[in-house]
Amino acid sequence: MQAFRSTARVASQFRPAGLPRLVRGYATEKTYEHLRVSTPKAGVGFIELNRPKALNALCTPLILELNQALRDFQAAKSIGAIVLTGSEKAFAAGADIKEMQNLTFSDAYGKDFIESWSDLVTFLKKPLITAVNGYALGGGCELAMMGDIIYAGPKATFGQPEIKLGVIPGAGGSQRLTKAIGKARAMETILTGDVISAKQAGDWGLVAKVFETPEECVDGALATAAKIASYSQIAVKAAKEVVNKSQDLGIREGVEYERRVFHGLFGSQDQKIGMTAFAAKDKPKWTNQ
Repeated sequence: MQAFRSTARVASQFRPAGLPRLVRGYATEKTYEHLRVSTPKAGVGFIELNRPKALNALCTPLILELNQALRDFQAAKSIGAIVLTGSEKAFAAGADIKEMQNLTFSDAYGKDFIESWSDLVTFLKKPLITAVNGYALGGGCELAMMGDIIYAGPKATFGQPEIKLGVIPGAGGSQRLTKAIGKARAMETILTGDVISAKQAGDWGLVAKVFETPEECVDGALATAAKIASYSQIAVKAAKEVVNKSQDLGIREGVEYERRVFHGLFGSQDQKIGMTAFAAKDKPKWTNQ
């Protein structure tokens, strides 16, 4: 993995069109065709989808780059949380239809088409905040929901309109949307192809916060990521793990699992550091061990 050393290029050189003054930071050494990657705050990895002419439509090359960028941030000891965003016009307007329209069943099924789109959910242990402005439709909505926290700008628009193309969601949309907003609302959204406004998304619990401007959405996500990154990475990883387990286990099994992880943290250095600092009314200096 290439080290995340800053270059002399300022953030204004890699901002997507439509999002002025969102980030004040520096680009990393590694460059991508469809992404812009930076570390604008201490402990925070920042990824911007960058296919402006296609409204950030998702394609296999973009997803492979995204998985690599996330793996690099996952491996970087200096990174405690990650923010993923798009442009003001579109987080990701959907999947690239041109890539899939001529696929046959044997092509799609035999080659496990879009399986790599869900890879980040399985390997990413650090918190991921998705900051959504504009369209997050189809695969874009699914990608947003792969984040641990979703923040939305005032014109964010979510939806799974695959039914209008003669197919269904294929990257977890039917599963994650149902868990987020309930069966009735998810069923209506997926069967009609109707969109969900930012306000509805906030009211229904799909997103954690709705901001008044696109800039505030991204800045809010970066601020939250920086706050998370200031804590023990061991404790943050454990917290993410137990919350995710709540989606798979019943309440009794979930509480038992949580308790075992809680007990396990008493074997970490950071538990001793954190509780000692609290008792002494001091600020903890985490070792992430």
